[in-house]
Amino acid sequence: MVHFATHGFFHKTKPEQSGLVFSLVDEQGNSQNGFLRLDSIFNMQLNASLVVLSACQTGIGEEVPGEGMLGLSRGFMYAGTPRLLMSLWSVDDKATAEFMTRFYRNLLEDGLTAAAALKKTQREMREETKWSHPQYWAAFILQGDWN
Repeated sequence: MVHFATHGFFHKTKPEQSGLVFSLVDEQGNSQNGFLRLDSIFNMQLNASLVVLSACQTGIGEEVPGEGMLGLSRGFMYAGTPRLLMSLWSVDDKATAEFMTRFYRNLLEDGLTAAAALKKTQREMREETKWSHPQYWAAFILQGDWN
């Protein structure tokens, strides 16, 4: 598994420039390129059964004529991962931290499939937390192989 907890962005007019944002400064405070863009993701070789993009708007894409849907999901799948957990809109940091804690407990400790862990986590968020409104938990979707 690979888990990214960072900022995500989608570039509507140039979807190939969409990506993830890491630190834009190094340890000495100097500027650095902290972007992982879609074109770089296409060139990766991942051996992960699941990639979790715990960031805003990581599950959206743009229909490109002759190419189909272009977004982070396509890039990560092309790089070799069969399934991704992603978000469709901007997500709250604290609610997402709770969501991910519950998701991984359901996945790893309870032994559920990714799809079942997602479903159970969404139900738990709705019924057991102060983040019961769908804006906090419904953004997360599973793409790819649901098993």
